Amino acid sequence: MIRVLHVFGKIDLGGAESRVMDIYRHIDRSKVQFDFVVHTPDRGFFEDEITKMGGRVFHVPRFRLFNIISYKKAFREFFEDYGNEFAVVHAHMTSTAAIYLPIAKKAGIKITAAHARSAGVDPGFKGFLTRMLRKNLWKKADNLFTCSKMAGISVFGQKAVDKGLVKFVPNAIRVGLFAFNEKYREDVRNELNINDKFVVGHVGRLHYSKNHEFLIDVFAQLVRIYNNDPEKGENSPEPVLLLVGDGPLRSMIEQKASDLGISDKVIFAGNQKDIYKYYDAMDCFVYPSRYEGLPGTVIEAQASGLRCIISDSICEEVDITELLTIRDLNDSAYNWAGEIYEYMKGYDINPEDKEAMAKKRTGYAKLVYQAGFDVTLQAQKMTRFYESGVYE
Repeated sequence: MIRVLHVFGKIDLGGAESRVMDIYRHIDRSKVQFDFVVHTPDRGFFEDEITKMGGRVFHVPRFRLFNIISYKKAFREFFEDYGNEFAVVHAHMTSTAAIYLPIAKKAGIKITAAHARSAGVDPGFKGFLTRMLRKNLWKKADNLFTCSKMAGISVFGQKAVDKGLVKFVPNAIRVGLFAFNEKYREDVRNELNINDKFVVGHVGRLHYSKNHEFLIDVFAQLVRIYNNDPEKGENSPEPVLLLVGDGPLRSMIEQKASDLGISDKVIFAGNQKDIYKYYDAMDCFVYPSRYEGLPGTVIEAQASGLRCIISDSICEEVDITELLTIRDLNDSAYNWAGEIYEYMKGYDINPEDKEAMAKKRTGYAKLVYQAGFDVTLQAQKMTRFYESGVYE
């Protein structure tokens, strides 16, 4: 058995962490075992599960520029103590990978990999610093992986992509788990008391990149259009917004919903482990991100048969089915809402007609599987990579 060290900022319910955990659950752990280094003293969402599967979680200080000397020292000491246990170091936190991967290599790690998972950075000095730290990352890892071409260019640069040094690794999901399930739909809608509603959904961390403030504006416009439509039917379902996820901007988003007078129509569901059930409860998926790597949520939503309206800042690799509609991020919230309302008006399925709903949303998981996004296939590929250092 070989051990692989994954490096993250933390191991909560983020997209990258969820994708790696899916691989971990499906990989042959008699051949490959995962351990994790995180940049926080706190226990993460997945830590108990990692321990149960035989993995370990190590903690190092968060990088803050002024502590670069102690940051390097922490990694040198870590690899002095544990370096001989790892065959591979897989860096998902690429902002500082150019610092810790050379330390790992010097300590004798045979295989290193840097994995681009985002096509943008935070605003301000933090984003500037991230770009500077990544500038020569493509020269400091044995393997360069990306979840999309956009992310590869953002993290490693156009030159590395043009040279063919960056390899595409799909953000694989448990496709079968996300196939539409009427019982899950009924359970969640009953729990949230939204059986008779048209549910606009979003899954993602409440973070700058996801653009929730614009999503709230869009939904407020949707409510306005709905309320002012003289032609809507007597039993036309009222729209509600279901937000699954948590993050640093939650209080700000809650306040904005309150300021716009739509708090009673916005559900903050927080982090959910059985997230696949929540897609089934939705009727439309809206994703106006400012930047992404490859959002697994959009793949998951399509597998569930959900109509998806996403921003043009999201990579083309997510375009798998006819369910996808791409809108200009610079377009108005009113026009985004109009797109949703047109679909909403044509969504003529009776909520109680389970057979019609299943017919409308069944079959898309197969298309996602055929596009290569299934985790069982990806787990096999990653096993071969961890064993040989070659990804094919």
